[in-house]
Amino acid sequence: MRHFFQIAAVALLLAGCTTATPPKGPSPEEVTEMAARDAIAGNLASIADANRPAEDVARDVARNPAAMLAFAGVKPGDKVVDFIPGAGYFTRLFAKAVGANGHVYGVAPPPRKPDEPAPLSKIVGDPAYPNVSVVPLTGMLAVPEPVDLVWTAQNYHDLHLAQFKLDVVAMNKAVFDALKPGGVYVIVDHAALPGSGLEVPDKLHRIDPAIVKQEVIAAGFEYEDESTVLRNDTDDHTLIVFDPKVRGKTDQFAFRFRKPQ
Repeated sequence: MRHFFQIAAVALLLAGCTTATPPKGPSPEEVTEMAARDAIAGNLASIADANRPAEDVARDVARNPAAMLAFAGVKPGDKVVDFIPGAGYFTRLFAKAVGANGHVYGVAPPPRKPDEPAPLSKIVGDPAYPNVSVVPLTGMLAVPEPVDLVWTAQNYHDLHLAQFKLDVVAMNKAVFDALKPGGVYVIVDHAALPGSGLEVPDKLHRIDPAIVKQEVIAAGFEYEDESTVLRNDTDDHTLIVFDPKVRGKTDQFAFRFRKPQ
């Protein structure tokens, strides 16, 4: 009997020393859902940014930034290349969406004329966008670190313009090399007629979506998805995109490609 009580006492002592089971962390599905909520909140905040110029805000109806940011999958902490960013419509949006731990590289060619302001000159140095820097495009695309997203909007066709004499195959390979494994390449551009050739970019500043898909896949990317939110079936694809009849109302495609893991 005495031996029984000794065993019971030891058991009670051990039970009292046992620590509680630590609470479980979130499941992978819950982590994904939380990240998606954070990304949506960041995207909405970037669109509501009070520092955006009035002319950018006025273009929101035509450019549908909420849908485009969601399609690109941009999220806090991302490193993003805005390739040929123009005046920085999407640069500002990306800067707010990626937050203080992210960075946006505006890869831009130099001004065509010496007296023209440098691309993104109104953004770089603005305290509202401290996470934006410019990388001059003097040859091939090159950035200081691997990035999560390379984005180009309404400019891929420019790679085929005769005046630039660019090696498009090499440029797409440079984009591939700039991305982290699993990184994303998003191209938005003005659609040309199916089957139209590579003389169309010079004539109309449009490009056949099939050509884009073929060229990017040839660089090693996997085609992942298309967004149709910018498609417009009232555009007959025959007018130059600067024509007042279609300016701001062209039929545009949006493709998402991914660098394999």
